[in-house]
Amino acid sequence: MTHHLILGAGPAGVIAAETLRKHAPHDTITLVGDEPEPPYSRMAIPYLLMGNIGESGTYLRKSASHLADMGIKQVSASVVYVHAATKNVALSSGQALNYDTLLVATGSHPVHPPIPGIDSEGVHTCWTLEDARAIAKLATKGGRVLQLGAGFIGCIIMEALAARGVKLTVVEMGDRMVPRMMGPTAGGMIRDWVEAKGVEVFTSTKVESVTAGKPLQVKLSNGKTMEADLVISAAGVRPAIGYLKDSGIACLLGVLTDEHLQTNVPGVFAAGDCAEAFDKVSGRTIVSAIQPNAAEQARVAALNMLAFAQGKPMSAQLKGVTQINVLDTLGLISASFGDWQGRPGGEHVELTDQAAQRHLSLQFQDDVLVGCNSVGWTQHVGVMRGLVEGQVRLGEWKDTLLKEPTRLMEAYLACAQGQSGWSGAQDARRR
Repeated sequence: MTHHLILGAGPAGVIAAETLRKHAPHDTITLVGDEPEPPYSRMAIPYLLMGNIGESGTYLRKSASHLADMGIKQVSASVVYVHAATKNVALSSGQALNYDTLLVATGSHPVHPPIPGIDSEGVHTCWTLEDARAIAKLATKGGRVLQLGAGFIGCIIMEALAARGVKLTVVEMGDRMVPRMMGPTAGGMIRDWVEAKGVEVFTSTKVESVTAGKPLQVKLSNGKTMEADLVISAAGVRPAIGYLKDSGIACLLGVLTDEHLQTNVPGVFAAGDCAEAFDKVSGRTIVSAIQPNAAEQARVAALNMLAFAQGKPMSAQLKGVTQINVLDTLGLISASFGDWQGRPGGEHVELTDQAAQRHLSLQFQDDVLVGCNSVGWTQHVGVMRGLVEGQVRLGEWKDTLLKEPTRLMEAYLACAQGQSGWSGAQDARRR
C-alpha cells in the first residue's frame, strides 16, 4: 500500500492530506506536526490576542478529530533529518518513517536576531499558540511593550497589541515601516498614521541589547534605553528547512520546486511557506508566504504525489505565484503586488495625497503592469492584483494610466475582460 508522508501540519499539510484522501481512499497518509494542538492558522493568532476568538477559533477544522476521522494518521514530533536516497525520515521521538511520496510543508520559523539578552524572560516571538498565551499574560492594559520589527507580520501583531490597550513602542531597523512592501513615501505615511494612533515608532534604529529584569531594559542604537514589561521579537521569518541539510533535496531560500511542486528528487514535493516556486511576474523563483498560495500549492502537490505513486504523468500544474501583500495597520489599508520597486528600463507613475492619507504607485515594463502598491486606495486592490497576476497587456491604456493612475478599474475592464466599450460609456457620463 502506498504511503504518503507529509511533514508539517499547517494549512499546506492539512489541505494536501485531505486532497490525498479524497482521491486515494485506501492509501496510507501520515501527517507530522511538532505542536501539541490540533492544526491551526498562525494568521488567526492576532485575532486571538484581540479577544475576537478563542483558541479553538484558530483551528483549521472545527472538529479536533477531523483528520483522524478521515483515516489520516497524525504524529507529534519534529523532523531531525530526511534521507531522500533511502526514502527515510527521522523524528525527534526516535521514530523512523519510510515513505513512497514525501511532501515538505514545514512552513517558516521566526528569525532569531543575534542580540544580547534576546532570550531573557519576558521576550517572546508571536508565532505559536504557546507564544500567544505568554503574550496575553504580559500584554495587559497600560503595560509597556516594545516590539522589534515593523514588517508585514510586525504590523499585524501591532494591531493586536494596540487592541489590548498597551503602551506600545515599535523599533524598525529599516528607514521606514514595512520596508519590503512599501517605498519611502508610503512607509512614511503608515508611520505617521500609526503615531497618530498613539504608537511610538523608531525607524533606522536597532535593538542593541536586552537586560533581564522586571522591567526589561532595552538599549537602542539611537541612544535611548527603554523599560518594557514585554518585548516581542518580530524580526521576520524564514523557511523551516534546516533538517534538509545533506538530504539530497535542493534548497535555496526555500525548497526548490518545479511547476508540479516536485523537487529535484522524484517523488519528493514541497508546498507552502517553505517552498520556492516560480513567480511568473518576476521570472524567478520566490518564497511567497501567504495562505492562499500555500493552499493551491498543497492541492497541486497532492495530486502529483498521487500521479507519481501510480506511475502516471503529473498533470496538475501551479500557474505561478506572485508577491501579494494586503495589510490593515490600525485601520489604514495598504497593498503591494509583484515587482513594486520596478524594473530596469521600466516606467513609473506615483500619486500622493498626504491630506487624505492616500498613495498609489504603478510600475510598468512595456505595456504590462509588473508591480504596484497603494495606501488608502482600497477600491483598486482587486484590479491591481488582477492586472499584475494576469500580466495583462494594456496597449494604449498604459499611457492613460501614466497620466491618470486612478483609472485602473477602467483599464482592467477594457483590457482584461475585453469590454472596451465600457470605458467609453464612462467617459460619456463624465461629459
